[in-house]
Formats: sequence, C-alpha cells, structure tokens
Amino acid sequence: MRPTEAGAGFLAVDSGGSGLRVTVGVPGRQPSPPRESREPVRTGARGIDPAHLLAQLLPMARASVAETGVSELTTAVVGAAGFATLGDALRTELPDALGRELGVRSVALTADAVTAYAGALGSRPGAVVAGGTGLIAVGTELRSWRRADGWGHLLGDCGGGAWIGRAGLEAALRAHDGRDGGSAHLRTCAEEQFGPLPQLPGLLYPRSDRPAVLASFAPRVAACAPRDPVAAGILRAAARHIAESAAAVCPASGGPRVALTGGLFRMGDPLLVPLAKELTKRLPYAPRVPAEGDPLHGAVRIATDLAAGRLTLPGDEKMLYVVNR
Repeated sequence: MRPTEAGAGFLAVDSGGSGLRVTVGVPGRQPSPPRESREPVRTGARGIDPAHLLAQLLPMARASVAETGVSELTTAVVGAAGFATLGDALRTELPDALGRELGVRSVALTADAVTAYAGALGSRPGAVVAGGTGLIAVGTELRSWRRADGWGHLLGDCGGGAWIGRAGLEAALRAHDGRDGGSAHLRTCAEEQFGPLPQLPGLLYPRSDRPAVLASFAPRVAACAPRDPVAAGILRAAARHIAESAAAVCPASGGPRVALTGGLFRMGDPLLVPLAKELTKRLPYAPRVPAEGDPLHGAVRIATDLAAGRLTLPGDEKMLYVVNR
C-alpha cells in the first residue's frame, strides 16, 4: 500500500498469551505487515490492564500508520485473551483512550476466541476451538454466542498448551519421585529445559507468565509421545478435553462447521490424530474444515465489517462489545 493510496482505515489487534500483534489497513486492501510484542498484557485486581495494553499498542499502531500512510483510523478491533471474564477495565477505559490517542470512533472489544472464530469461519454457524497457551471453544448459530472453557490455567484451559505442559511436568516429577505414572523421557526433557527438578517450583510459581512457561514444555511432550506411553496418554486426554469443549458449543442445526485455530494445533499427529477421532465421535453432523485465517485475520474481518456497517456476528458485552463514539 503506497501512502498516496491510503485513506481512512482500521486498527486490528490480537492480544494473546504470548503478546500483541497489530496491523492497520483500509477496507478492501491488504493490511500492513503485523507488528509484534513479546510481552503478554498484565492482569491484576481490575482484570486486563488497559494501561499496559496501551503502552505496547500505541507505539506499534502509530508506526504502522506512518508506514502505510493511512490518513486516519476510524475503527479499531481489539481481541484480548481473557476478555470475557477479565475485561471490565478494558470496556470502561479502552474506547475513550483509543479515541483520544488515535482518533478512533468505532471500537469493538472482543474475546480472542471471537476473533479466532471470525478468522476461521467468518460469519457462518459452527464452532471454533482456539488453542495456544490456553484453550477456549466458541460457537454460534449467528444469534448468540456459546463458550466452553477458557477459564485460565488454574481452573481450566483443558487440553491447551499450558495444560499439556503442566501434565508433562507432573509426569516428570512423578518419575523423579519414583511414583506411579511417571515418565523417564519427560523427566530428562524437563531437566534439559529447566535444570534440576527440585528447583522447578521455585522457578515456576513466582512467574507472572507462568502459563506461557508451562506451555513451553508442551512441544517436548509431543516429541516424546511416539516412544513414550505416558506422553501419548497426555495428548489423548488433551484431545478428549478439546473435543468436549467443541461439542458443548457447536449448534445442532444450520449446517455447522468445526475449525481449529492456534499454535497448539501445529503439534502434529500425536495430538491431531486422536483429536480427529474424538471430534468425529462427538460431532458427526459437523464436518471439520480448515481455518481460513488466524485471530488477527479475524480482527481485520470484524473491523472491515464494522467500518462498512455490515457486522452480523452477534453482539455480547462479554464476547463482542461495540462502542460507537
């Protein structure tokens, strides 16, 4: 996009467990290359911290505007992990802040699962499982949203990266202790990645990015699975949890489709083969289709539709919250 061609545009943001991705664009044209941070937005007593999000977002947004020559940003879509349960401060503060700092007039704040849904299926009925550090499933018949899990690494996110990594580390510690259910392969992997296992709690528990640290061990579980029955069992259990969440939200009629999106599903056959079996068993009426795009692509789709006044995904304060200034 040449600066002389750009006009009123949109800002699209994907805020996940590993940081922010930001792009700007003009409807009908290719958006700018994403800019990324590698720092997850903090949460506190007020939920997701708007100030910390803005501190990362604004420099990237302004740099992208300057690079592309977009004359003004009229629309913004922010998809944020945890928004459904931890988004009160964002709803209160972010629309005004984006208007004040960037001149944005229409703002959609969404759960990252909604941007994942829009990226994967667009505006069609079905269910989407978004898996990365955490895991959430959302479904819609285009009248309302249904969600399952997404409750964070302490209370849920069953089958997600942090869940798999935690289960793998538990198996490593069981092997260290000599308890049943341990895995010597996973113990070796954990020692290679984290050092002596008795030090692991002290390394892990104080970390504010604990879910991401747990999830960093998930690829080691997948790598061990072909030769280690404990690791393979962890991934089979993850597949059951993922399929349960998809089945809980998928509409029973209307020609629904099921899609998977997120880095979790790049783990390969040790997860995908048992997951395909579980989805077929639980959702025989809803064929699985490839995701058309990722959550940032979904944020771009929502921004484009919002700017054109043709957004048909259902509104919901906890899932897709739109403010027009």
